[in-house]
Parts: sequence; C-alpha cells; structure tokens
Amino acid sequence: MKYLKELTLACALAVTGSMMAQKPEYKLIWKEDFRGREINEQYWSKIPRGGSDWNRHMSFHPSLYDVKRGKMILWGVENKGVDAQDTARYITGGVYTKDKKTITYGKVEVKARLQGAKGAWPAIWMLPNKGKWPDAGEIDIMERLNHDSIAYQTVHSHYTYVLKEKYPKQGSTGKIDPDGYNVYAVEILPDSLVFSINGNHTFTYPRIETDKKGQYPFGTPYYLLIDMQIEGSWVGKADSKEYPTKMEVDWVKMYSLSNEK
Repeated sequence: MKYLKELTLACALAVTGSMMAQKPEYKLIWKEDFRGREINEQYWSKIPRGGSDWNRHMSFHPSLYDVKRGKMILWGVENKGVDAQDTARYITGGVYTKDKKTITYGKVEVKARLQGAKGAWPAIWMLPNKGKWPDAGEIDIMERLNHDSIAYQTVHSHYTYVLKEKYPKQGSTGKIDPDGYNVYAVEILPDSLVFSINGNHTFTYPRIETDKKGQYPFGTPYYLLIDMQIEGSWVGKADSKEYPTKMEVDWVKMYSLSNEK
C-alpha cells in the first residue's frame, strides 16, 4: 500500500511537472484599465444581494463604487445612515462580467490592492455563465481574510464540495504584500488550472482519470467577479471601528489560448 501511494504521488508530480513544462501561449483579448469616470456597463454589472455569506451585504448604493485615477474602488462600510432604506448593518460593492465578458480557455489576471479590516473578505473569482453550483464549478483566484499577508486560491466542484474528495489538492495559499498591489492569476487549460500570485506559481489543479462525478467541469464560458465582502462563517465578525474599508483594482486582463478563437 505504501509503495502504491508513493507511485501515485510520483505519477501526479510527473503529470503536473509535464503540464507546467509545456508553457501555453496566450493572446490578450481584453484589458480593463478603468480610464473612465464610472464603471463601464458594457462589461460590468453590479452584483445583486443574495442569501449566501458572500453576497448578503451586496448593495447598488453609488457611494460604494468609485472609478478615478485609473482605478476601480469597491467599498465595504458600516451602514450608519449611508442607505437609510437598507436594514443591513454592513453594505458592500461588487461587480461581475456575467453575460457580458466570459472566457473558456485562457488566462485571467487582476492587479489589486486590499485594505485589511477585521471581518473583511475581498474576493476575485469566477463562475460559469451557465450551470448550477457546485456542479458547474467555481474558480477562486483570490480570497483574503482580515489583515492576512496571504491569499487563498481554491477550486470548487461537485467532486470537491459534495463528494468531498481530497485528491487532487483543491487549494493553496500564497504570500502577498498586505499593503500594496498584487497580481492574482489563473490559467484555465483543458488539462489543468494553474494559479499564481505576482508571477509565482502557487498550485496546479489537474484533470485526472476518475469514475467520480464532476472532477473537472472547467472548459465552459466563465465570467469574472470582483467584490468586497464582509463577515461570514469563514472570516468571522467585523469590527466596526476598522470600517470603511476598500479594494482598489488597477487593471484586469483576459487572454485566450493562442490557438483559441
């Protein structure tokens, strides 16, 4: 049994190493550098409120969204009279490219600065334009908790969330400059998802041969979400003395594989 486990691990490392050695070629298909005075509705929509931890404080209130000096700024605030018609204690801003800008195979990069606060949970991630969660998958390019000097990068699917399969490894962390800008990226390939922070590889999630359902649902059009989140079962409670807080996005880039149209 020990030999079999060692052999399996060796094969997995060999496959991962082979994938990384064959560097794909990319073509830039979209760059958003926020040069206007407001969010470009051709590409972005504000995220509506929902009942999950991540979106239960989402708000369309204009004070939570800024575009200036080539940056998009999303705020998270304690709702002390900011929106008198909203009963939520905290409200946050978030945008996505759903039904407007998607990518199937390629690379996504986002350069952002995250202001830390207790209970703050900013995220940059991707969901399928069609399909239900978790069967159709989720790609978390960046999640940061509180004042952490690391960011989390994670893969979710029926295989990982419902079946709770642990192999292959579904997530990792990478060091960030907690006070400065960092570049968060994922490469979406037919055989793997490759994650990095500031150009440093953090981990690879490979497609494997398995009879279990939904191990690699990736390969359909995915859209991008960028949102300021507050509180939740993972990050914990907020400290109102540390708010308002914000995430600043310098630019977003999407690339297709060079042999993809």
